Amino acid sequence: MSKVLATVGGMAITDTEVDEFLANLGPRGQSYNNPEGRKMVLEQLISSRLLLLDAKRNLFEAEPAFKAQLAKLKESLLANYAAEKVFASVSVTEAEAKTYYEENKAQFETGETVNASHILVDTEEKALEILGKIKAGEMSFEDAAKEFSSCPSKENGGNLGDFGRGQMVPEFDTAVFEMTEGEISETPVKTQFGYHLIKLIKKSESSVAPYEQIAAEIKEGLLGEKRRKAYESKVNQLKILYPVDKVL
Repeated sequence: MSKVLATVGGMAITDTEVDEFLANLGPRGQSYNNPEGRKMVLEQLISSRLLLLDAKRNLFEAEPAFKAQLAKLKESLLANYAAEKVFASVSVTEAEAKTYYEENKAQFETGETVNASHILVDTEEKALEILGKIKAGEMSFEDAAKEFSSCPSKENGGNLGDFGRGQMVPEFDTAVFEMTEGEISETPVKTQFGYHLIKLIKKSESSVAPYEQIAAEIKEGLLGEKRRKAYESKVNQLKILYPVDKVL
């Protein structure tokens, strides 16, 4: 049940109206969906209600200029309503989405990915010293990362998670994708950030994302395309019924 937040001249303003105002702002509305933001919205609604009451008191709606604006607004709303009628007849079935997926699997390839860890230090000498300790069995790669690496990933033993080609700087990218699983780079890899020792944990070949994972995305894309075509078809039909003469 709606809660009354204010009354203006006997007219109630509810929390539902505030919710609707925020919803109409789209994604931007989320930044106002907090106590302070909602107070600001309420003040705006109060101001609007005051202006409405004043407009009625002064009989503004009887003025020709207002009637002209109202007529234009009505025409715009009616045209938008007619477009919504066109869109309402369009839908995408599960079969259509699956057919599109099967016929366009190349679009949904994830690409080759790797899971790797690294140790980042500022000099090649330091990197080689650490590499020597790892090879000698004095410490594990993960422990060395925690002790020596300057990258925040040190907290995870240097692990960077899964990533694909092109997501890292070129020198790092080239090196890691040429390695084999379990391998530690024989020489430090120099980048703009410093010197890296890299350990390749896992390499995954390119694969096609499962239908269930991207079904909603496919349906949304197909629906948008079908709506566009339905709209264009309707407009072209109407051009026959109502001839259009363009000056330009």
